[in-house]
Amino acid sequence: MSFGRLSRLLIISIVTITLLGRSSLPPGDPIEQVRAFTRSIEFDYVSWTLDALWVKLNQVALGTSNYMTDDARSQLVLDYLDLVGSIQNDEARLNDIYADPNISDPKAASATLRQELDSLYNLRAYMQLLAESVLQTQVSTVIADLGLTLGGQPIPPILYHVTPPPYGLIISPRNIIRQDADISILPSLTVDQQAALEEKVDHALNVSSLVVGIGGVGLYPTMVMQTTDINWLTETIAHEWVHNFLTLRPLGISYLSGPELRTINETTASIAGKEIGRAVIERYYPEFLPPPPPPPAPPSESQNPPATPPAFDYQDEMHLTRITVDDLLAKSKIEDTESYMEARRRVFWEHGYHIRKINQAFFAFYGAYADQPGGAAGEDPVGAAVRTLRAKSASLADFLNRISWISSYDQLKREVQ
Repeated sequence: MSFGRLSRLLIISIVTITLLGRSSLPPGDPIEQVRAFTRSIEFDYVSWTLDALWVKLNQVALGTSNYMTDDARSQLVLDYLDLVGSIQNDEARLNDIYADPNISDPKAASATLRQELDSLYNLRAYMQLLAESVLQTQVSTVIADLGLTLGGQPIPPILYHVTPPPYGLIISPRNIIRQDADISILPSLTVDQQAALEEKVDHALNVSSLVVGIGGVGLYPTMVMQTTDINWLTETIAHEWVHNFLTLRPLGISYLSGPELRTINETTASIAGKEIGRAVIERYYPEFLPPPPPPPAPPSESQNPPATPPAFDYQDEMHLTRITVDDLLAKSKIEDTESYMEARRRVFWEHGYHIRKINQAFFAFYGAYADQPGGAAGEDPVGAAVRTLRAKSASLADFLNRISWISSYDQLKREVQ
């Protein structure tokens, strides 16, 4: 990359960071009450962003992938994901050695494995720089093909960095599903520490809290969790870039204005992220393109019930759960609601969905991702309106250019109509 292009990228990045900083959480008494429990374990976004920018500059200076063919670039990314998988397998083996009661000296028993891991970590650090650079270019190319650029350049430029993302501590009132706070805490928090934090906050403030894992954060550069799944990775890179795209427009600026605006933002990013991610796979990794969903089965001519009960459907069952929860809360039956949610959690667990906790904060967080009908959003009409606008738009670019200038749910309803 030329010095001139590097300078332009740096200038655009600095301007973008300045503008994206407007999306930071405003101070408020309820949030400060929660932060009394989290200040010592909150994630440091400033330091992370500065470190990530330094990594991005090193990527540009490295520039090795610029001299590779498209096929070689894609293979490099796949080799990197295979390497990540090998590291995860070796780390699991290392944990087993230290947990095995029959091994008296786990340090000695794991010496060779630890040396192998050190070598793999060094290789990963190098390959990650190249893989991120390749994927940034591939996603940028697809976004340009979709007509989402200004002068041939996505604004902001696509920059992401793989890292363990923070957890989010979600706070909702107990008498209604509403996200009142989302505080980022350290990714090193163990599950027992998460549960203890939730218990302290719930007891002290009479709220519903939940520590949730997240796959990415729309900083700049964006933060993306490590994975071996190329489909999930491309979708998440695109999802977080869409947040950057929206934050430079009224919809993203209004993200914190209320739960409806948050749902519009997250549903938009989910819809667009899936479409862009699938287009990247189709162009550069066609062998990993998921098959289309099967067509619906024709109606049975027989009036007799099926011989076997239908399979457990997560979306449908979670949709039913959310509707019942909303109904109980509308009748001010808070304790009954919480008992019901725990009973339903056990049903999900028995069907293979190992959810640690279902509470008001669970629905306040997951209910905002309404790119598919049903699920944790229940009967919330906001996500349905976003999906309708996408269906009525001629293209993804048309959809994003229309919805990005919306700053209220009423405005979205008028646009849909």
